[in-house]
Amino acid sequence: MTVTLIDNDLVIGELQLGKRPAVIAVDFSNGFTDKESPLGGKFEPQLEANLEIITAATESKVPVFFTTVVYDNEQQASVFRQRLPALNILQRGSHWVDIHEKFSAYANHDNIIEKHYPSAFFSTNLASKLEALNIDSLIITGLTTSGCVRATCVDGLQHNFLCVVVPEACGDRNQPAHAMSLHDMHAKYAQVLPLSQVISYFKSL
Repeated sequence: MTVTLIDNDLVIGELQLGKRPAVIAVDFSNGFTDKESPLGGKFEPQLEANLEIITAATESKVPVFFTTVVYDNEQQASVFRQRLPALNILQRGSHWVDIHEKFSAYANHDNIIEKHYPSAFFSTNLASKLEALNIDSLIITGLTTSGCVRATCVDGLQHNFLCVVVPEACGDRNQPAHAMSLHDMHAKYAQVLPLSQVISYFKSL
């Protein structure tokens, strides 16, 4: 097994990509992709990168899951929402919770995971869906890198999935936080691999 030392971080082992991956596209809802949203930003390059990933995954019969934050009442994630009041726009039935139209050909009732918190795993049925499909590894993309992507990556590892994060397919309103989060995930919880390598991986399955 190859090991690598990243700057002053711990020695890490090289992990082999799994044979049964799934894509977790985190929070590509209008609330996060629309620059007019208080939660949004300019993420067009990330949207295009994800379309490339999701198209390649679908062609290789790799399952794809989308997450969206949805609230039905004031009690759900009340402390989180008090800390970040902009989350209150994410009400069920609103335009803000819908997955971006760029992915309309791929998102459906069965592969959209509704959540109240940053992680795609916390209090959702994502883990059981992945287990039912015998998934062994996750390709994680999404918004934002330092928030919901990182939380999903950490929880993915804690469910013992091999996690890969694709930097071109993740975005953040804070660029230093984006870079630091990618560094931190690669140093401890995941492999950060370029878009081109992930596409080649799908084609090899």
